[in-house]
Amino acid sequence: MFSTLTRPAAPPPVQATAVRRRTRVLALPEARWALASLALFVIALPLDLLGAPAWTWGPLFAATYVTGGWRPGWAGLTALGDKTLDVDLLMVVAALGAAAIGQVLDGALLIVIFATSGALEAIATARTADSVRGLLDLAPATATRLRESGEETVAADALALGDIILVRPGERVGADGQVLDGESDVDQATITGEPLPVAKHAGDEVFAGTVNGSGALRVRVERDPSDSVIARIVKMVEEASRTKAPTQLFIEKAEQRYSIVMVAATLALFAIPLAFGGDLRPTLLRAMTFMIVASPCAVVLATMPPLLSAIANAGRHGVLVKSAVVMERLGRIDAVALDKTGTLTEGTPRLTDLGPLPGSGLSENELLALAAGAEHLSEHPLGRAVVDGARARGLPLPVADGFTSTPGLGVAATVGGRQVRVGAPARLLDHADASADAVRDLVGELETAGRTAVAVLSDGRPVGVLGIADRLRPDATETVTALTVMTGSSPILITGDNERAAQRLAAETGITEVRAGLLPQDKVTTVAELQAAGCNVLVVGDGINDAPALAAAHTGIAMGRAGSDLALETADAVVVRDELAAIPTVVNLSRAALHLVVQNLIIAGTFIAVLVAWDLIGDLPLPLGVAGHEGSTVVVGLNGLRLLRDAAWQRARPGNTR
Repeated sequence: MFSTLTRPAAPPPVQATAVRRRTRVLALPEARWALASLALFVIALPLDLLGAPAWTWGPLFAATYVTGGWRPGWAGLTALGDKTLDVDLLMVVAALGAAAIGQVLDGALLIVIFATSGALEAIATARTADSVRGLLDLAPATATRLRESGEETVAADALALGDIILVRPGERVGADGQVLDGESDVDQATITGEPLPVAKHAGDEVFAGTVNGSGALRVRVERDPSDSVIARIVKMVEEASRTKAPTQLFIEKAEQRYSIVMVAATLALFAIPLAFGGDLRPTLLRAMTFMIVASPCAVVLATMPPLLSAIANAGRHGVLVKSAVVMERLGRIDAVALDKTGTLTEGTPRLTDLGPLPGSGLSENELLALAAGAEHLSEHPLGRAVVDGARARGLPLPVADGFTSTPGLGVAATVGGRQVRVGAPARLLDHADASADAVRDLVGELETAGRTAVAVLSDGRPVGVLGIADRLRPDATETVTALTVMTGSSPILITGDNERAAQRLAAETGITEVRAGLLPQDKVTTVAELQAAGCNVLVVGDGINDAPALAAAHTGIAMGRAGSDLALETADAVVVRDELAAIPTVVNLSRAALHLVVQNLIIAGTFIAVLVAWDLIGDLPLPLGVAGHEGSTVVVGLNGLRLLRDAAWQRARPGNTR
């Protein structure tokens, strides 16, 4: 009954390379001012210690205060204008207070270390944006635009929607667009992570920055250069660096109240001893020391560097996490729901079987051409498999009118005067005639063989069944195992595919719970059930069918194979390179970041408690208080930056231990 098509063997994987670009440290104003402050301090310090005249080292220390303190001081005054008490301002006041009682060296040391810790935070933020901004280097500076008068070379960012560009062999594509004519293989590894070049024909989409192969392409620009896939990726990561995680927001809220209490305590430490006859200098010195060591600088810096570093590291390895909120949430997931097609499988299913119904009057090629005509405009992987199958047989695609696509159901269109519907048999055959029984028999045969069956209806009557199969991703089983270990329970498979095909794949990967035949709203219901049971649910999907579940979940990750608008806009994170094993890796990285946050809070809290107790009970020297407080801030900042290293990503991979 069926004509079985052979599938070529899978090509060996090729390691894709990524381009990276880092901001030079001295390009950051915080780093430049901190370096200037440090240099002035280093010059002034030996002059002061060796007893040189004050006119030699005094101006240098004054310049140290200005270069290292004007930015945080101005920021603090601006915040004060908004009725917010900023710790930056308190540090500058403390330094000036120390200078006022003759402790010029100690105040300068405070300024230098404080400026250095601010520079470290700026570096962490810059590295986050740099993680994928290097992708912009892939986009060519110019493009060849075609006019009626001939060719012209223009800046790529000057291209407009509707422009026609020529992409010659070996050139980079100048903009996101649609191929009008020409055939070539395009290397999309830097955008989609596909290991081999992808064949492009008329009607296919191409992306800015990808490398054209041996053929010439005429491409119509479909997106403004500022809205290309590359540009949106960069924008998304830059926005992530500006968000704040719930832990950070809580700390900043508590910081305001803590700072007010700290200022009140400082004033009390100064005023009360004076009221009982205390000496001005030691009393003011103790109060200034208290304000320095009690300031929560290290506590405030405890959260964001680890999370921002994790975002940057994930971005360098093809996982775009949209915000610090998402990075924190990833570390708290305890249940996972996985889509099937395009997620656990490669998402490039191939047509394997053709089964025209007896009495339909259609040959195999006619059935396939009819289905391919209806599916030509579909974005679904199964639809693309049908179209690719027709092209592989050299069949012309008939023109289709009135195309509609219903997620979870299928597509409909008018092809050659026929009303054609292509989609899930369980959905379409409910409204078919008695011949549906014959279709169900064919569907059963296919599903028993592990195929996904697609029914084809013409003018409301079943005319045939297509069999489609997809390959399991090489890292699917490893990923399922890793997620099971991490959460303590097997992921749930949620799919619109048939029960037998879903169970077959689940058995191959080690998944124990399967929910098949689901419409998009059914996937949302499954997620809601898990959340009602108290679970923080991670949903991983790739297409329109998964969008509602991605949005409803505690955290949603999209497999961004083609950098689709839906994947970039709906999910909380996008796996750009389509590497499934990156999901447990980024979850482990998030947990490492949360571990560092807790570690940083313990370090900061311990330093503050010890130094405050020393100042109140004993006699804490101001230089030691400055070194201890600002030293803890630097330690916390550097501890958070550990997650920027590639080694942190490698340790987070499934199977590796810290």
